[in-house]
Amino acid sequence: MNINTNLTWIALIVLTIVSALVSKLNSNYIMLIILILSSLKFLGIAFQFMELKKAHVFWKTTIVSFLIVFVTSIVWVVS
Repeated sequence: MNINTNLTWIALIVLTIVSALVSKLNSNYIMLIILILSSLKFLGIAFQFMELKKAHVFWKTTIVSFLIVFVTSIVWVVS
């Protein structure tokens, strides 16, 4: 495995731990913080491990657009 894969893997573990710690807090913004952290993990997996970074611009735009629609729909439904 190369260095980028290892760094992405470590970042995913750190983001997962941070998400678990944030979930224990009492705040109105917990859902938004966890969604942002989950989005970062989603993008890390998609671009590094699914090798979307080498894909056509259409697929990159599609995956980012899906993520934006998904997160905004969750925020809109819950609030």
